[in-house]
Amino acid sequence: MVPLSWYLALSATLFTIGGVGVFVKRNVISIFMCIELMLNAVNLTLIAFSSFYREVSGQLFVFIVMVVAASEAAVGLALVIAVFRNRQSLNADDTNLLKL
Repeated sequence: MVPLSWYLALSATLFTIGGVGVFVKRNVISIFMCIELMLNAVNLTLIAFSSFYREVSGQLFVFIVMVVAASEAAVGLALVIAVFRNRQSLNADDTNLLKL
């Protein structure tokens, strides 16, 4: 049996890698991948606590987070395609769409 602390340490590591990636990366696709990594770290924590406390509610929250992640990926990639068609770049610094 793997202790709960190992799952939480792995989850914290994955979340930290994702958070650093969001702030360091400049490519929009890489930023979305790091956000997905952060959401998966939260899912791992929810599943670990759900298994530890023998509750099903954590698994329900994981399902909700997965639905949000899938919709975020679909909408985010549609926005990335639209920005790439207009700006010919996926660099986050080049996408200043709010300026005229």
